[in-house]
Amino acid sequence: MKITATICKLITLLILVCMVSCTPKEKPTKKWLKGNLHAHSYWSDGDDFPEMIMDWYKTNSYDFTVLSDHNTLNEGDKWITISKKEHLQKGFKNYLNKFGEDWVEHKLDSADNIQVKLKTLQEYKSLFEDESFIMIPSEEITTGFEGKHIHINATNIQKVIKPLKGDSKVAIIQKNIDAILAQRKEMNVPIMPHINHPNFGFSLTADDFVQLNNVQFFEVYNGHPAVHNEGDSTHLSTEQIWDVVNTAYVQENKPLLYGIASDDSHQYHQFSKKYSNAGRGWVMVQSDSLKPENIITAMEVGDFYATTGVQLEELSRENNEWHIKVKEEPNVNYKIEFIGVTASDNKTKIIKAVNGLEASLVLNEDYLFIRARVVSTKTNINFFDENEFEKAWIQPITFK
Repeated sequence: MKITATICKLITLLILVCMVSCTPKEKPTKKWLKGNLHAHSYWSDGDDFPEMIMDWYKTNSYDFTVLSDHNTLNEGDKWITISKKEHLQKGFKNYLNKFGEDWVEHKLDSADNIQVKLKTLQEYKSLFEDESFIMIPSEEITTGFEGKHIHINATNIQKVIKPLKGDSKVAIIQKNIDAILAQRKEMNVPIMPHINHPNFGFSLTADDFVQLNNVQFFEVYNGHPAVHNEGDSTHLSTEQIWDVVNTAYVQENKPLLYGIASDDSHQYHQFSKKYSNAGRGWVMVQSDSLKPENIITAMEVGDFYATTGVQLEELSRENNEWHIKVKEEPNVNYKIEFIGVTASDNKTKIIKAVNGLEASLVLNEDYLFIRARVVSTKTNINFFDENEFEKAWIQPITFK
């Protein structure tokens, strides 16, 4: 009887263990996180204090943002002299009023100029970070070659990388990308490089990108008024560059290039199409956690879209059917376009266009890749071009 009772207990225990281990685990809930990956402050060529800029992004419902100042990580001692310009004097007064004499370290020099000591990232992040908002350390590695601009952001960088030189644009870009990825390996921390505004000064071409390795991100949209996102009569737009590069990448078995939208904000007191203001372009990342490593991991598998205002309610792929649903705004119309390159003709074209809030496309092996774009009839009040309408760019995918 004792043996039988023991066996029964063992069987019961095994059943309980099986029930626990065999119960399907719920997948982590993912949510859309809003973030800007390119902005500047007084630490380089921006015209406001980091705290004021962070306060704007947090107040305007961003979940994460960066200050990607040129060749710096907002660390060490730095004093600035406030310009005599009225809007910058007013900006200092607003800063002082908001954060107080105990926080703002300032003085007058012999010529009665106001000098202010900038707070470091480690100092000001404590004012803003919580369960709903984080700041990711970033640097815009800034250099050039023969008058052409080479700017590469490193998101979640841990220590400053001084710009590396080379004997060509491609060599310089590759060296700096390699340096970012070397730090990622050394620190065992996800660090994400992305190439900025290729059409700034029409500095970078599709051919430059094609020659690069380990490049996964670039700015398909940048909010600075001097970057020529749309190209011109003799230069490709950033979207056209994107398609040319991805056509080559697929044929060479390289990872697809993903497109980011960013502010590249510099001016925070004057607002017009002449200035690079905040709120023009951002990314929406589908992540299960508001942590830099989770955000970067999600972006590296394409779980995000770039936007200048259009929001998505659903973005899914099942059994090679790609489905997009737009979050509707009153009195706004939308067109969803699937854009791709087919192996049969090797040309970029609109595969399918739907006027409305929802569209699907069944993928097949003839597509080298497909991306999607949503164009609305709404103009973002922060745009520098009053004829530009809000858009969203969905990352390219392949049939496999």
